[in-house]
Amino acid sequence: MIFRQLFEPLSSTYTYLLGDATSGQALLIDPVIATMERDLGVLHELGLTLAYTVDTHIHADHITAARELKRAVGSRIAAPAYDRLPCADVGIEEGVPLQLGGIVLQPLHTPGHTDGHFAYLHEGRVFTGDALLIDGCGRTDFQNGDTDAMWRSVRDKLFVLPGETQVYPGHDYRNRQVSTIEQERQSNQRLGGTRTLEQFRRIMAELKLPYPRFIEYAVPGNRQCGVCPPNLPQELEAYCRQVAESPQG
Repeated sequence: MIFRQLFEPLSSTYTYLLGDATSGQALLIDPVIATMERDLGVLHELGLTLAYTVDTHIHADHITAARELKRAVGSRIAAPAYDRLPCADVGIEEGVPLQLGGIVLQPLHTPGHTDGHFAYLHEGRVFTGDALLIDGCGRTDFQNGDTDAMWRSVRDKLFVLPGETQVYPGHDYRNRQVSTIEQERQSNQRLGGTRTLEQFRRIMAELKLPYPRFIEYAVPGNRQCGVCPPNLPQELEAYCRQVAESPQG
């Protein structure tokens, strides 16, 4: 398998490229519209054809590139069936693998950050989106987030994976790229070690994070598999600049 971890600095989002060397096909997990041309360039350099985009959830901090990549190269859009997006070609469900040549993703429904959130397991790696982050987890205070559901998703679905499983998160804000299930089980400050559910509830209630500055544009845009709004304020144009400059845009 061909594997690349790619980073979008504005929203600190990781995009993951998985390629099947035999078929020459690839998929992208959580592609970002602002870095679409970069991702297409990487695929070209590797001699791969994009077959699928796969999102972990409806994002609130960036616009997915799923729709624009489909327009550009004909890739199919895979998204959680839970969210019932009319624009998705494939509805992802737990227990139903997504296969591309020799690549088989095992979807894990991991609600908490959003109610339709999924993680994806593949050969010793788990792509955790905004559920499990390195030494943390996603927030649970909007988009039908649920602190107790997050606890169950991480503790009962992710922490039960083999300890050596590599954790590839959807974001990191401190230049960290990968962890392991064992490391997070032992030392994750919100969910690891001897933390109790009551302690986790208190931690999440006391975060008092600012409302995401892009959420009012990102969520409706991502419910359409990646549409940049026409009325975007100038200070937020960088979130969609790539598609504005793209011949496909």
